[in-house]
Amino acid sequence: FQEPYIAIKVQYTQGLMGYNLLILKEEDAKVITDLMMGGDGQGNVEATLNDLHLSAISEAMNQMVGSACTSLSSMFEKRVDISPPESSLVSSSDDVESIRIDKNSNIVAILFKLQVGDLIDSEIMQLLPIDFAKELASNLLKAEESKEPMAAPPSLDMPATPPPTHQPPVMGQPPQQQMPPQYQMPPMQQSYQAPQMPQFQAAPPRSEYQQPVNVQPVQFQTFDDSFINVEQKNIGLLMDVPLQIAVELGRTTKKIREILEFGQGSIIELDKLAGEPVDILVNGKAIAKGEVVVIDESFGVRITDIIHPSKRI
Repeated sequence: FQEPYIAIKVQYTQGLMGYNLLILKEEDAKVITDLMMGGDGQGNVEATLNDLHLSAISEAMNQMVGSACTSLSSMFEKRVDISPPESSLVSSSDDVESIRIDKNSNIVAILFKLQVGDLIDSEIMQLLPIDFAKELASNLLKAEESKEPMAAPPSLDMPATPPPTHQPPVMGQPPQQQMPPQYQMPPMQQSYQAPQMPQFQAAPPRSEYQQPVNVQPVQFQTFDDSFINVEQKNIGLLMDVPLQIAVELGRTTKKIREILEFGQGSIIELDKLAGEPVDILVNGKAIAKGEVVVIDESFGVRITDIIHPSKRI
């Protein structure tokens, strides 16, 4: 990229150890900052980038890389976090030192297509130190290897199919286990035991098999259109019920002694890390997770994940 350009440094703090640099053209950065500030993307082209614009660029890159971290966490099956991105304007060779690129080690350069509606049709470059790129590749290979053993059990189950071939002799044994000839031995001793023979016959079981089975087709209840329309009207009445939406940045627990010591300027550390998704609550119940954004100098939230209903209980 030709100077001047914007360099955004993203440091990984958990799950992965390293950093990467995102290189963005200055004209593309101006369009993005104008959109982040509520403009149409065309009113900030001639303006000079200042700290406010760099902060907007950092927020945009934080959202983009934060979404990538969510995908990496799912792929590597471990938590991946980043620190807030640092943006700087590189307009000369002296500014290159400010982004702390190690000149003594090789780097990996990845070029991406960047399109924002009809306003931007450009490219963005990602630079990674070679050691960090190898770590990413190693984690990716481990994730793929962990999925391969899952396909092995079906091949191990194949030898288990021959045992049913030994079952036909077992199925043939019940005719040999019919023992009525053994019960016919008593008539050879005394004729007084002959009346007991009907008690040992299988007549009662035969009566069970002779009972007719009543088979009827399944009949389902039909619902007419009028019933469905009434249900839809009832649901429509609920659509105008207002619900309170809140965004929870985090929580913490403090002792009464610590709370009484609170004063102006006190800092309370929450249980959420920087860049971690915040909880979106509807009537006090968490239903989704999202990322904080800035809209027209006001805070907003962008939904990144919907919590499954089974986890809301």
